Amino acid sequence: MRIATYNVEWFDNLFGNDGRLLTDERWSGRQDVTRAAQIEALGIVFTALDADAVLIVEAPDTNRKRSTVKALEYFARHFGLRANTALTGFANGTQQELALLFDPGQFRAEHDPMGDPTGKHGAWDAPRFDGVFRIDLDTDAAPEQVRFSKPPLEARLETPGGTALRLIGVHVKSKAPHGADTPEEIMRVAIDNRRKQLAQCIWLRQRVEGHLQAGENLIVLGDFNDGPGLDEYEKLFGRSGVEIVLGDDSDGPCLYDPHARMTLSQRVGAMPATARFYIHQEDRYLQALLDYVMLSPGLRAQGSRWRIWHPFDDPICYRTPELRQALLTASDHFPVSVDLPMQ
Repeated sequence: MRIATYNVEWFDNLFGNDGRLLTDERWSGRQDVTRAAQIEALGIVFTALDADAVLIVEAPDTNRKRSTVKALEYFARHFGLRANTALTGFANGTQQELALLFDPGQFRAEHDPMGDPTGKHGAWDAPRFDGVFRIDLDTDAAPEQVRFSKPPLEARLETPGGTALRLIGVHVKSKAPHGADTPEEIMRVAIDNRRKQLAQCIWLRQRVEGHLQAGENLIVLGDFNDGPGLDEYEKLFGRSGVEIVLGDDSDGPCLYDPHARMTLSQRVGAMPATARFYIHQEDRYLQALLDYVMLSPGLRAQGSRWRIWHPFDDPICYRTPELRQALLTASDHFPVSVDLPMQ
């Protein structure tokens, strides 16, 4: 079975309030890409990906007028995808939902959040992801209250053969210092955002440890906006958020992602990348490893195979011009998948 994660930039812009695709020549939100062109490219990518389940990061919005499920299921029917049933968790107010698109012939899936609900004062021990997490981040004996702007999607999946999977889909807060102008403001906002990002990852790790201690099959996947060695503030806090969620051998059972482990063991030389951004000020592209599929020890032991669908680094994608161009047109992120020999 193939499980994937894919951050689709400006996906919400491609749908009307009725959930139907807006196949026209208006701009999509991506630089110099029309809605029709992005829709066509996404159809090519999702068809080639052919996943049994794909976590969609920045999925279409849910609000009083719009439905993530309706939009994604229309998209799947339009392109004849096997993964044609959508599942969402806690909606958020950012117009970027987390959703799972899955093949109902391969999985039964349900939103199954763990942890206790919290009031406005929060809780210390892995509360439910739509609540408030209390943690003392700066050792001043005054705990901060941390919230997810995009609460992780927790799903329970079961295969026809009776194998159960726990899946946690994430889109962790960006560390970019938006709204800051002076160097001092940029540093202050960047450090504050890094602190919040690490707190969210500590919260995630608490949940992960509960599943691993119970011996459950667990997949944590999505866009962490983070990775080992990604910015200079990592030295200030000691570890990246990705390292916290993966865990350390001294902490007990760990999650595994080969691309994350590669960056941890090799800080120089060629590195894997899952996203490609154009930097206008410097007139160049920046690549980064931001998206991950992390497996629990039992799933890893089954001989799992990971793949980043990078248009230039993946040989099959590069040698298939239609797919290569579609990956560049569809989003500024590329899918990451893992194949599991599972019944």
